[in-house]
Amino acid sequence: MDPKITVSGRIAKPVEDVFEAVADPAKLSKYFTTGGAKGRLETGATVTWDFHDFPGAFPVKVAEVVPNERIVIRWGSPADDIGETTVSFTFEQLDDGRTLVTIIESGWKKTKAGDKQAYDNTGGWMQMLCCMKAWMEHGINLREGMFK
Repeated sequence: MDPKITVSGRIAKPVEDVFEAVADPAKLSKYFTTGGAKGRLETGATVTWDFHDFPGAFPVKVAEVVPNERIVIRWGSPADDIGETTVSFTFEQLDDGRTLVTIIESGWKKTKAGDKQAYDNTGGWMQMLCCMKAWMEHGINLREGMFK
């Protein structure tokens, strides 16, 4: 079976604000992309995400955006040992005013490198959710100074 990871968490903010925290590169750079994000996540765009712990900007292809509901991206390369993966972010407004964010990633090649990347990204996406929650709810950047 090919690896498919799913992580989710609840952010105590309205869905519009949580969606923008991912779609808007200035906001994403405040808590996740430690080297910065360039380009808004819009259907058909290719943007870049840079991380101090993995230097060098990553191209991110935006496959689909449904405002306040879903963002689907693709990254990686079909030509390498890891493969190109698809990441889906869904945003669900809950009755209590919080937003449930679910991140699903799949598509790694069934190689040692692909398996390792799937394992690593599970922790990475959970860290993103924790960092988003801390930043949005308390103004704390958990990644600041962590990697550089």
